[in-house]
Amino acid sequence: MTTLNKKHYHHGDLTKSLLESASAIIKDHGVESLSMRKLADIVGVSRTAPYHHFKDKNALLCALAEEGFYEQGKILGRLRAEQNTAQESFKKYVYAYLEYALQHSEIYDLMYGRTLWKAGNPSDSLKAASKHTFKSWIEWVEELQHQKILPNNNTPLRIGQTTWASLHGLARLFIDGIYLDKADLSEMIEQMIENVCTHAKA
Repeated sequence: MTTLNKKHYHHGDLTKSLLESASAIIKDHGVESLSMRKLADIVGVSRTAPYHHFKDKNALLCALAEEGFYEQGKILGRLRAEQNTAQESFKKYVYAYLEYALQHSEIYDLMYGRTLWKAGNPSDSLKAASKHTFKSWIEWVEELQHQKILPNNNTPLRIGQTTWASLHGLARLFIDGIYLDKADLSEMIEQMIENVCTHAKA
């Protein structure tokens, strides 16, 4: 369990401290347990201080999800910059995507779940971050189609959507506890890669 200690922070560090503590709270106890008052107490600031950085809980959760999209973008950018074959890069990305989703499942839920997108109010910056991440993904999918790693029998958008759906679906099976044995994960990943790439091998 994550340990949360009360500390006093300089003003310039408070935004980061609030985000880190909020992430720890929802990791240990879920989104429902997070409140601005509880967060202020844990960080060790006045109960009005968080509101100078985040308008309300929804804005705080949006900022956490936004950071998650930036992290996903970094993963993709890093792999594209490495000197790997296209096939190696795609395989590494699949593993890295699922590793992030499982290790940061609470943030992943905010990024792709109903808490913000259906039941909440996604901020403009969150929408922009998600669109930017998805745009980078589609651009890479188009490259992978040209390199005959992914199928080219449809547009990069449709192939990107359905390939991501496979990734997301596999992540959800483990996050939601439908599958609990992580020993199965590697074999399922390999089969999923085989499935989504099969037409490109012809």
